[in-house]
Amino acid sequence: MNLIDSHCHLDAAVFDEDREAAIQRARDAGVETLVAIGSGDGPPDLGAGIRLAERYDFIYATVGVHPHDASKADESTWTNLIALAAHPKVVAIAEIGLDYHYDFSPRETQREVFARQLQIARDANLPIAIHTREAWLDTVAILREHWLGGGGPGGIFHCFSGSPAEAEQALEMGFLLSYSGIITFPKADQLREAVRRTPLDRLLVETDAPYLAPVPWRGKRNEPAFVVQTARRVAEIKGLSLDEVAEATTANWRRLCLRTTVKAR
Repeated sequence: MNLIDSHCHLDAAVFDEDREAAIQRARDAGVETLVAIGSGDGPPDLGAGIRLAERYDFIYATVGVHPHDASKADESTWTNLIALAAHPKVVAIAEIGLDYHYDFSPRETQREVFARQLQIARDANLPIAIHTREAWLDTVAILREHWLGGGGPGGIFHCFSGSPAEAEQALEMGFLLSYSGIITFPKADQLREAVRRTPLDRLLVETDAPYLAPVPWRGKRNEPAFVVQTARRVAEIKGLSLDEVAEATTANWRRLCLRTTVKAR
């Protein structure tokens, strides 16, 4: 079995004491590839994922300004992001989007920064991974205006936690849906229904480590090895074997995220 953790924050300080051990635990559990999200603490430093990817051949990176950090961005941010996007281990612009739950950055600024990064991703021919929280309608509107159409490089709704209807809307727009440990939570019946409705060839799994650890580790620090539990729950929901889910999600991620990097290497 070979799984991909398509979204983890390995640069987080909670991994400082055992980062290498956590990475090895993931490998021992059958996780062949990890995607280190490079938003870090926001501008000016967006290279957190790249620094990890340069140390391990099985780790890839993303670069992007998280919506929480949108107010930190300026023109130098875009110059930096464009340069980082050309790194051969960068596979997506991520995570980007809107978060109206915390409003750590003004909503209008979030929308402007999201749209700007969509253009950067399109110019770099890189897919995107979207963070959307309590901002579904605005997220969809911006995607329709600035991303959809013209045969763009595709993308992922990371840590999808919406309704079955929102899942179907995201699928109609051509996105992959990435599911996290939330699908193992007892009250997540609607999200499990979204998993049922997601075709296997449009589905990914992730940890979003160190956040959102699946049952039975809920409330503890999440880590990439735990993506196996999420994949196991997907298999149960869809009536498949764990190996079938691992094979499909790995193929899905490679088809989306490695098509632009093979030539660069």
